[in-house]
Amino acid sequence: MGEVREFALPDLGEGLTEATIVRWLVPVGDTVRVDEPVVEVETAKALVEVPCPFAGVVTSHAADEGAEVAVGAPLVTVAVSPDGGASGPGGEAAGAGTARAGAAEQAGAAEHVGGSGNVLVGYGTAPAPARRPRAALRLSGLSGVSGPAGGEAPGAGPGGIAAAPGAGAAEESRSPADRDAPAGGAGRTAPERPAPGGRAAAGPVPVISPLVRRLAREHGLDLHAMTGSGPDGLILRADVERAVHAAPGTPAPQAPAPQGTAQPGGVRAAAAREERRIPLRGMRGTAADRLTRSRAEIPDASCWVDADATELLAARKEMNAAADGAPHAAPISLLALLGRLCTAALARFPELNSTVDTRAREIVVLPEVHLGFAAQTDRGLVVPVVRDAHTLSAEQLTAELARLTEAARAGTLTPGELTGGTFTLNNYGVFGVDGSTPIINHPEAAMLGVGRIARKPWVVGDAPAVRSVVQLSLTFDHRVCDGGTAGGFLRHVADCVERPARLLRTL
Repeated sequence: MGEVREFALPDLGEGLTEATIVRWLVPVGDTVRVDEPVVEVETAKALVEVPCPFAGVVTSHAADEGAEVAVGAPLVTVAVSPDGGASGPGGEAAGAGTARAGAAEQAGAAEHVGGSGNVLVGYGTAPAPARRPRAALRLSGLSGVSGPAGGEAPGAGPGGIAAAPGAGAAEESRSPADRDAPAGGAGRTAPERPAPGGRAAAGPVPVISPLVRRLAREHGLDLHAMTGSGPDGLILRADVERAVHAAPGTPAPQAPAPQGTAQPGGVRAAAAREERRIPLRGMRGTAADRLTRSRAEIPDASCWVDADATELLAARKEMNAAADGAPHAAPISLLALLGRLCTAALARFPELNSTVDTRAREIVVLPEVHLGFAAQTDRGLVVPVVRDAHTLSAEQLTAELARLTEAARAGTLTPGELTGGTFTLNNYGVFGVDGSTPIINHPEAAMLGVGRIARKPWVVGDAPAVRSVVQLSLTFDHRVCDGGTAGGFLRHVADCVERPARLLRTL
């Protein structure tokens, strides 16, 4: 075997200290090329594919999927041959197990899912190949079971590649007892009581896909007690799913006892429900830490006002109608118009575009507006950031908001697109609610909340009318300003919502 090199989790930037293993992209026994992504991790910011800086055969994973790994901790070990080529775990370049591994890879190809598309910059951006050459992975040595008689010619690898000289002779020279024992285990005695299925209760099991291991772990299944349907007893995802459905751990529902008959032994008729624990890690854990810190450090206060948005909706309709027929003209979104109102109001009340330096005991007023906006995704709430939002038109804001929203839902936002915000716009009206008092996105100083737009009675002049009404709320850090400044900001936004022509004076 060549030199075994250890690859540690690199610094992912943005002050991140740990990451969660989401999916191993290169299983143990596979070859990896330089700059090929080897694992997909979830940080507090996004999903990132981490490329390996050297080529060889992956010999071990330092952690299972779902585990947290600290920056600088071992991530994976790779056997690198002295001549720069891949060196197999047993020292051979290819062997009979290669054909079995290749077939197993085809059998498990359906289990592969797409990556995040977000490759760690600075450690390689070469795209992963469609198929990786598989090094000699001796499944018979891993599982302790020999392949079927006449399954393949000795020394034949995938595509007819010849095995290393002497590999077959060494196998035949072993005694029958040694051939029955796992490779590398000559002289060992097999346990007297093998586990069900004929496999030893300890030691590796023939599983290539980490997804299969995770699925079995989540359902409490013992892979040692299972017999796979793949080549040489390889355990596939379908085998685990069948075992889950056929598991006897779920008792059949008991027939209700006749009235007046007590349950034997005092057994309750309804089984107790087990509690469910959700780990606070990854993006969820980071959000929890920031929300806790915000509540602990920021003395926030809120004010709110109802505004008649009828004129704003009419102005948006006219803007989009005027763009009909224009090439590549996307409809102006309501969120973009509200974002434009925020940047105009922040120009009048810059104290709300600031942060507090607690060590220096200073308020730092920021010159640029980096507008964050809350986006709900399948992985939780994220806040992408529109850089230099104060320099963008409504059309440009619409395009950038759409791009960041799509990236957030796909899980491909970069750490830089999730940090550095100076003010946040929270449109919780999409949830069908009127108002909220949100928690400020630390270390920002304020957040504007927008409720749903609903048809309500409204007094226009001296006559009642039905108008489109929205509730606006501002949650602010009371250290950076008092209620007068916060109220002035919110009133200016509300006036622009009710009479959009006011905004033209500040453009």
